[in-house]
Amino acid sequence: MESSVAADLVHFLNASPTAFHAVEEAKKKLSSAGYKQISEREDWDLEAGKKYFFTRNHSTIVAFAIGEKYVAGNGFYIVGAHTDSPCLKVKPVSKVSEGGFLEVGVQTYGSGLWHTWFDRDLSIAGRIIIREQKDGSESYAHRLVSIEEPIMRIPTLAIHLDRGVNDGFKVNTQSHLAPVLATSVKAKLNKPVAENVSVESEVPTDGKKMKETKNSQKHHSLLLQLIAAQSSCEPDDIRDFELQACDTQPSIIAGAMKEFIFSGRLDNLCMSFCSLKALIESTSSASSLQDETGVRMVALFDHEEVGSNSAQGAGSPVMLDALSRITSSFSSETKLLPKAIQRSFLVSADMAHALHPNYMDKHEENHQPKMHGGLVIKHNASQRYATNAVTSFIFREIATKHGIPVQDFVVRNDMPCGSTIGPILASGVGIRTVDVGAPQLSMHSIREMCAVDDVKHSYEHFKAFYEEFSHLDAKITVDI
Repeated sequence: MESSVAADLVHFLNASPTAFHAVEEAKKKLSSAGYKQISEREDWDLEAGKKYFFTRNHSTIVAFAIGEKYVAGNGFYIVGAHTDSPCLKVKPVSKVSEGGFLEVGVQTYGSGLWHTWFDRDLSIAGRIIIREQKDGSESYAHRLVSIEEPIMRIPTLAIHLDRGVNDGFKVNTQSHLAPVLATSVKAKLNKPVAENVSVESEVPTDGKKMKETKNSQKHHSLLLQLIAAQSSCEPDDIRDFELQACDTQPSIIAGAMKEFIFSGRLDNLCMSFCSLKALIESTSSASSLQDETGVRMVALFDHEEVGSNSAQGAGSPVMLDALSRITSSFSSETKLLPKAIQRSFLVSADMAHALHPNYMDKHEENHQPKMHGGLVIKHNASQRYATNAVTSFIFREIATKHGIPVQDFVVRNDMPCGSTIGPILASGVGIRTVDVGAPQLSMHSIREMCAVDDVKHSYEHFKAFYEEFSHLDAKITVDI
């Protein structure tokens, strides 16, 4: 029987081709659950027992529920994840014409398995900045866009022209990854006749009129027209955009026993969804926050895949700003924030490497995360993960109390170790942190896989953390 949590995740994945869309979906869920949107540009008027959220750049979102017994200086119980995934982003000047084809210039984002992007049915999604006119005044709006039908493809080279390809396919990310949009033969009438002039010209595609625009020097008019049509605006109204190539194959529950989820962007929308659902469900009833002394929070950051160094990444002050503003809403004493941070706890949730049956030697014998085995606690002596004995004990103890499976991971000594937002926030904010993640295969591929059971385990573990942490933490003595 399919897990309802997994089915909800699949819906979330299909609605979230980009980080912008993931934040939009999160906003919808939070608003439906009674969370009030607030703005970082305005003063905050917060109340104990109430629930709030804010976004930054519409690609990072922070939501929090304040306990009815909260007082300034009490702790924050946070699950942090990230909204971005490795992908191909459209270049600021994307117009490429080679060998009679119209191609779209893209740049690589993150450390993707780029060979998996070949021979896939691709589309475009992201956000655009458009000009709007109303009552004689002009303004500019951010609007999300997602073209669902496949419009592009990155074709591989025939084996007859590269006989050694199966001995090792090396992708040149500059010259090999440009998606094919159309042939110039079909688009030959769609050419600008003068710069900054908008004229109609017929394109023998589907009989529709196509327009050349001011942006036609930078992007193919055909691409701009497709984006404008999907956004119900004119091509000339598109002033800028952040777009990326997307796989059009939908996420799905699959496998012979329906035990897997096959999808793109599991890293890290799976953890984003599970933490978000856990926060919402742990604060859903009228009595949920009645005895809560702290603040339950989820923080979903952008730009983890490229180092988190942005205004909306985990390396920015966004989390510290939130903790500071919430604390100061209840007291003007500045000395209370450091006290609150030392009473707080962060679960850094980022997908983990499951044991691969065809590459058993890539894991050491005593640390082989299995699918269906629950969240993986990640350890690294060099602090590539922020877990320590205290934080791993707390997270494991919560699992034990609720009968939730949990497992451990340490990378082999002779292999490099990845990292997460955990060490960035632990060192930047000074908060106790445990690094965890659900096990998956094909990480950073255009098409990944994880286990249905682990989605349920992750959600249940995060929910238990929100509900149990304050009681458990009161029993632990370290720095006294």
